Amino acid sequence: MADKRIVYQNDEGGICILIPWLGSGLTVEEIAAKDVPHGKPFKILDAADVPTDRSGRDLWAVDEADLTDGVGADCGVGSKKPFVMPEPSEDEAVEEEPATPEQEPVT
Repeated sequence: MADKRIVYQNDEGGICILIPWLGSGLTVEEIAAKDVPHGKPFKILDAADVPTDRSGRDLWAVDEADLTDGVGADCGVGSKKPFVMPEPSEDEAVEEEPATPEQEPVT
């Protein structure tokens, strides 16, 4: 699952490729909804399906009809609906012991 890429079309007709960081605790789909601009359709691909030679990347294209995995959500920069990290499930939640105050040194 770590070798995924998120592809969407930018306003100039080119494509943008996002590399999701799964250490955030979000799924690839949640990262795409959060990071793809509002209203832009996207596709989640295997990293192996994305060209590695970046020398001709200005020529890369994607058919918008193939961007079928979701649409960027209305959140983040410029939105009145900031993205909120989901709460971990009870199974994933870690209870922490409250910190004990350090004893003051005796002088």
